[in-house]
Amino acid sequence: MSTPVSAAHHAGPATGKELTTLSLAALGVVYGDIGTSPLYALKECLAYPAIPHAAVPVPSAVLGVLSLVLWSLFLVVIVKYLTFVMRADNKGEGGILALAALVPSARGKLGPLTVAALLGAGLLYGDGVITPAISVLGAIEGLGVATDALTPAVLPLSLAILVGLFAVQRHGTHRIGRVFGWIMLVWFIVLGVEGVIWVVREPGVIRAVNPWYGVQFLLTHNWHGFLLLGSVFLVVTGGEALYADMGHFGRKPIRVAWYAVVLPGLLLNYFGQGALFLSRPVETVKNPFFELVSGPWIYPQVILATLAAIIASQALISGAFSLTRQAMQLGFLPRVSVMHTSAKHEGQIYIPEINALLMVGCLALVVGFGSSSALAAAYGIAVTGTMAVTTLLFYQVARSRWGWPLRKVLPLVTMFLVFDLAFFGANAAKIAHGGWFPLAVGGGVLLLMLTWWRGRQELAQSMNAGSIPDDLFFADLTETRTHRVRGTAVFMTSSSEGIPNVLMHHLKHNQVLHKQVVLLSLITEPVPFVPGNNAIEVHELAHGFYRVIARVGFMQSSDVPRILARCAPQGILAEEMTTTYYLGRQTLLTTGRIKMARWRKRLFSFLMKNARPPTDFFNLPPNRVVELGVQLEM
Repeated sequence: MSTPVSAAHHAGPATGKELTTLSLAALGVVYGDIGTSPLYALKECLAYPAIPHAAVPVPSAVLGVLSLVLWSLFLVVIVKYLTFVMRADNKGEGGILALAALVPSARGKLGPLTVAALLGAGLLYGDGVITPAISVLGAIEGLGVATDALTPAVLPLSLAILVGLFAVQRHGTHRIGRVFGWIMLVWFIVLGVEGVIWVVREPGVIRAVNPWYGVQFLLTHNWHGFLLLGSVFLVVTGGEALYADMGHFGRKPIRVAWYAVVLPGLLLNYFGQGALFLSRPVETVKNPFFELVSGPWIYPQVILATLAAIIASQALISGAFSLTRQAMQLGFLPRVSVMHTSAKHEGQIYIPEINALLMVGCLALVVGFGSSSALAAAYGIAVTGTMAVTTLLFYQVARSRWGWPLRKVLPLVTMFLVFDLAFFGANAAKIAHGGWFPLAVGGGVLLLMLTWWRGRQELAQSMNAGSIPDDLFFADLTETRTHRVRGTAVFMTSSSEGIPNVLMHHLKHNQVLHKQVVLLSLITEPVPFVPGNNAIEVHELAHGFYRVIARVGFMQSSDVPRILARCAPQGILAEEMTTTYYLGRQTLLTTGRIKMARWRKRLFSFLMKNARPPTDFFNLPPNRVVELGVQLEM
């Protein structure tokens, strides 16, 4: 994911002041989502009858739910992610696409695990729409706890905050990112202090540490207890972010922040809310988080909760930007406008198209569902699906790349899947009540990704079929004595062999060539960053022709002028005012014989027409670009 804080790729382990700084920064990004779960998680589990599907908060149910919360945090966050999954880094980067890139696959083919990873990525977009909506709504609803007179203001105020949040994205987050960590530090301290006060009042709540209370709750509540796992899961919904943001902070800072600040704050607050339920008459607690405080203290509580919700939302929005760029670089999404909001850190980007789609989705959810409780019914199933896919990918990486024996990896992965599938099954009951939304978003994004990938594969084959071998072209060039003009011509080609179609069209119509011709192929490798000494290959061909093969990682931008400048020691002198870039503009006809459904051909054609021009994507000077039309049948 992209974050509002500098990326932290270290040559060695962080120590001392650097570790403290990175751990503090991780608080403001990695733990925003999971850190705001106390706003609504326990309320969904125990605030009966305000929440109809909640358990009646008798002491046995309170202790049982708290036990499930505690052990879910321990087994999912600590054991699965912090201990094992974070070992599976792709050159220091984490996240589901980075993990999928580690899985061996045949070139030009999509394996079932890669498709599953793409579905997981699509589900993360659904999560990115729901998280801002439920976090902001959950925070602002504290006003209704303070006084019924402010309840009508909750919805419009939430909408206004969300509009403002998305409106400031184009300015970048590097300025306010510095204070995110400090705000979240205060947030977790407040969570812990409020919880301690109630735990001291009702110390019997500590008995929930015993896992038997959780087991007993599931046994006594039968089907209702199993379904309530869908609400318990809300306490670990931010677990995937720990892995996704690993490349920005490193393992150690994320672990230090968790054990030193996040885990104590969360557990104390959850146990404090449990103590509140135990100390009050049954069925009288409506919003346990805000009822931990009373009187005028509830207003600063609302303000702090709103700030925490905005920070949690920011992390998901920035993550959607980063995920989009990764998918685009790997060839699964069409080109979109990627705007860099920081001159120092490449990871800080803004994508207007994604920002607009997320904003419309968030506003529609807030208006359509109206409360955090209603939204909680739609929340969770997308994350459980992504977590299950992560487990499957982890198994494949452990077996194929690390060489772990089956006896070592199978019990571990089985335990992970038991929890993943149990939570997924419990959340499946939410599908009819809103859970369909993130599934629809994930399915729609998967369809777009698969259609774009397949279309590009077919298009590349059609283009390559029209190319001719190097030796045949140069033999013909020697005989015809084509007129040469000064300067450099750069022809972008997807293939690293043969003479591209766009050059043949140029020669056919203009009957002239530049004195220096560069055939440039850009290849995206399944790693986040390609080191400089391995990134560029230059091959001198003949007649002033050069073939340049440039390799980039899926977290890097494809800056063609900068790539050419690095080729100067190999004899390529591409001066800015004498270099012309030639691109092919394909017009697709969907009447061809390619084995692809007609509606998918039309969808691919639509995506191609609306993709951003390559000029911006490759950072080409607009006044030095020539596009040549090519008509192709699909």
